[in-house]
Amino acid sequence: MAEVNDAQTKLWNGAAGQSWVQAQRFIDRIYAPIQDVLVSAARAGDRVLDIGCGTGGVTVATARAAGGHCVGVDISDVMVDAARERAENAGVSATFLRADAQSYDFEAAAFDLVVSRFGVMFFEDFGAAFTNLRRATASGGGLRFVTWRGIEENPFMTTAETAAAPLMPDLPVRDLDGPGQFGLADPDRVRGLLDGAGWTEIDLQPLDVRCVLSEQELMDFITLLGPVGRALPDVDEDTRAKVIEVARAAFDPFVSEGEVTFTAACWDIAARA
Repeated sequence: MAEVNDAQTKLWNGAAGQSWVQAQRFIDRIYAPIQDVLVSAARAGDRVLDIGCGTGGVTVATARAAGGHCVGVDISDVMVDAARERAENAGVSATFLRADAQSYDFEAAAFDLVVSRFGVMFFEDFGAAFTNLRRATASGGGLRFVTWRGIEENPFMTTAETAAAPLMPDLPVRDLDGPGQFGLADPDRVRGLLDGAGWTEIDLQPLDVRCVLSEQELMDFITLLGPVGRALPDVDEDTRAKVIEVARAAFDPFVSEGEVTFTAACWDIAARA
């Protein structure tokens, strides 16, 4: 099947993918509790598919814990390359595909468990994607993924762009219903999509994760990730300096005694094939 999500493919095969690789060390650390939730869903010997695997943190951890063969899939070449290197260094049974999981022709019933850490919110057609993943899952197999709850519950995630907007008027406006960080924040929408794709035993539970960064990691977050991080390479040095100064000051409410803390307000979602 052909790839259909051109916008996300271009995004994650450009500077955004490179930046994610640069930031992955601290991203893996602060989201370790989410990784633990996903790994706990795997049973010994499970064949696991990790959607939006990024640099392979969840894939490798699941392969190590379950002892089965795990497959990670992502649309970013640079992240898949990093994932392959990680798996090789870890010596686990994992392989990686550079593909769009919405349309990729997986072998039917090839997996016992499908997992994702913040990777399923970027599909162009959520219904088609979850239907494709259902086809790839064996009868009785599981689906376990974590997504963000609403934008209003995650102020940390929009602090930089809110502060930078006066200096960067061309920053893209978030489409909360389309592919993106908050594309699956509505629990009723998620239930409807999964039910329509043939999943059963659908369960959504709120998951609040306390995240801690150093001040240097906060600067990396501002300059590498999100709409501001993606736009900074295209502005002049004077504007860049002003944006970083203003954005950093806006995070002061999250900083105390040299530590940056915020709560990742998420959904822990499970279903059965």
